Amino acid sequence: MSNIIYLGYEFNVEPLQPATEILIAELGYAGFESFVENEKGVTAYIQKEEWHPNILDDIQILKSSEFTIEYTFGEIEQTNWNAEWEKNFNPIVVDDLVTVRAPFHDIPTTKYDLVIEPKMSFGTGHHETTHMMIQHILKNDFKGKTVLDMGCGTGVLAILAEKVGATKLDAIDIDNWCYLNSLENVERNNCNHISVYEGDVKLLEGKKYDIIIANINRNILLQDIPVYAKSLNKNGKLFLSGFYEDDLGFITKKCLENSLIFEDKTLKNRWIAAQ
Repeated sequence: MSNIIYLGYEFNVEPLQPATEILIAELGYAGFESFVENEKGVTAYIQKEEWHPNILDDIQILKSSEFTIEYTFGEIEQTNWNAEWEKNFNPIVVDDLVTVRAPFHDIPTTKYDLVIEPKMSFGTGHHETTHMMIQHILKNDFKGKTVLDMGCGTGVLAILAEKVGATKLDAIDIDNWCYLNSLENVERNNCNHISVYEGDVKLLEGKKYDIIIANINRNILLQDIPVYAKSLNKNGKLFLSGFYEDDLGFITKKCLENSLIFEDKTLKNRWIAAQ
C-alpha cells in the first residue's frame, strides 16, 4: 500500500445548516474526499499531495457574512483513522431494508446487512448522496445485471447491488486507499461477483454494462459522462450523484448531448441523485 498522508481540517460552523452542506459541496470540488459531520461542524480530509496553501481560496462560503466558520488543520496519521471513524460511525438504516454498519455493531434485522469499515474512504450511507444511491438501487431491478460502481469509495454500492441480484460487477476508484478498502469490504461481505480496480475511466475501454453507478462530483461527472454513455448496453441505466441541486441542469445537458434521457431524481438536503 502506498504511504498516503492526509490533512484534516476541523471546521466549526455557526449556524450549522445549510452552511455545513454548502461547505462540504465546495470542499468536494476543491479536492477534499472524506467528511465527518459533528455537532460543531465538519472534519474534512484531503491527501497531502493534493493539498496546496491556497486550497481554500475558492471556498466561497468562508467569505459569507451569513455564517461564522472557523477552522484549524493538521496532518493525520493513517493509524489514527480507525479510532476517528469508530467514534463517529453509527449504523444507518435506509427505507427499513438496508443497514450499513461496522463490524463491531450488532447484527440488524433488516433484509440487507452491509458491513463496512470506511477508514479513509467515502461512502457509509451517512452522506446524502450515498443514502440516495442506496434508495435508487432498492427501487430498480438489478437481477442478472452487469454493473459498474465508478468512484466506489468503500464499495458499499457495489456490495448492495450484488446483494439485490447483480451477477457481474466492477468497482473502480482512482484512490489507492479506496481501492484497498473496497477489496476488504467486498471480502467482508462475502461478495463473489465484484472485481475491484484502481484507476479511472480509461479502464472502461471495451467494456459494457447494464447499469452504471457514479457517485463522484460534478466536474468529474461532466468530464466522464460521454464515456459512461458509450459503456452502457442498449436500454442501460446511469445513476448519478455527488452534486448539488443547482448543478442538475449542467448534468442533464451533458447527458442529453450523449443520448441519455433524464428519468427521475431524488433530493435530500439540496443534494441530488438522478437517473
